[in-house]
Formats: sequence, structure tokens, C-alpha cells
Amino acid sequence: MKNNRNTLAALFDMDGVIVHTNPYHKKAFKIFLDKHDISISDQELKDHVYGRTNAEIFPYIFKDKYTPEKGEEWANEKEAIFRDLYKKDVEPVPGLIGFLDELQRREIKAAVGTSAPIENLNFIMDSLDLRHYFDAFLHSADVSEGKPNPEIYLKAADRLEIDPKFCVVFEDSVAGVKAGLNAGMIVVGVATTHTPDEFNGAHLVIEDFEGLTMEQLFSLFQ
Repeated sequence: MKNNRNTLAALFDMDGVIVHTNPYHKKAFKIFLDKHDISISDQELKDHVYGRTNAEIFPYIFKDKYTPEKGEEWANEKEAIFRDLYKKDVEPVPGLIGFLDELQRREIKAAVGTSAPIENLNFIMDSLDLRHYFDAFLHSADVSEGKPNPEIYLKAADRLEIDPKFCVVFEDSVAGVKAGLNAGMIVVGVATTHTPDEFNGAHLVIEDFEGLTMEQLFSLFQ
């Protein structure tokens, strides 16, 4: 499939793709869960937390104790813990800035599509001064269905006015990879959270953005 390269778009998840935050989210969840006398396993974190919205996470954690009002309160509490833990360590995933510079130089549109709340999105974008690299920002409040539902990436493509088949998604979670595939997009797995063999269906898997070339990216659309 041939394509005008200027009509491509790159769609980025945030946690684990733009910033390697998941170890800090894990610490924040431990602090939060210990406070509430709840225990969940690392596997449960992978299956039911990473890549999910808080509206999906907290009903799973609290079961029949959950209400939307309490869920919002718990989510705000946990995310405040996360931001406090991470604020002194904020840094981009290796190679990201150079890759974003190259996308911008080639006039390739880019968007962020994260399951995180807007407070975390603002925190990361402003801490690293990344806003100028992106043409659209979508967060948990922009969707009614979380990943692996493709809603967030289809909405991102729509905002960029790019056909989904000309979009490449960068994702670190299994749910996120499935969301990109369900949107009919090219998907690159970023192996910060999961092992490469967990990214079933991904068109390419990278450890980070170091060494990722535009030629590799374009070849995925052939």
C-alpha cells in the first residue's frame, strides 16, 4: 500500500510510552491499597489496571463497595499519590524527543490518547514541555469505553482528520495494543510494561524509541 507520508499520523499512549511511569503507578497503588487494607497481585495489575481508565479500575478493586462518587474520590487520592511520587523523576522514554522532533520535521501529525485523567496528562505534558509536539490530546473523560475498545484512537484519528488505516499507535499495554488493532491501525508495542511476546498482533515491538527510524515506520504501511 502506497501512501503520501504527510498523511500519516502517530498516536501515542502516555504511561509507558511517553514516560515510563508504571513503576510509580505501582508504588502509588501499593500505598493507596495498603491504606485501604486491600491486596491485589502483579498479574491483576497487568490484567485489570495498566491501560485501563480509573472508571474501570476502581470497580474491580472495590467490587460491591464501589459507587461512582467514591470511585472519583479514590481515583483522585491515588493519582495525587502518583504525581507526588513521580514529580522529581519525570523524564521521557529514551529516544522519544528525537523521534518527536523527526515527526515534526516531516510534518506528520501526532496525538496523545491516554486512559489517564486530564490532571495526569497536564502534569506530564507541562513537566516535559511536550505540548508543541502534538496536535490533539485525548484522556479518560473523552471516551465512554476504555481500551481495548478502539474509541480513543478512532476519536484521535478523527480530530487529526486522518484515515485510521494511515495511523500508527504506540502502546505499552496489552489492552492498548488491542485497542489500536481494533481501530484498524498499525500498532507498535513499546516493551516497558510487558514482555515482547505478550504483544499479540503488534506489527512491530520496540524497547524504546532509540534507533527507531522513519524508514521502519513507513515500511509498516507497505
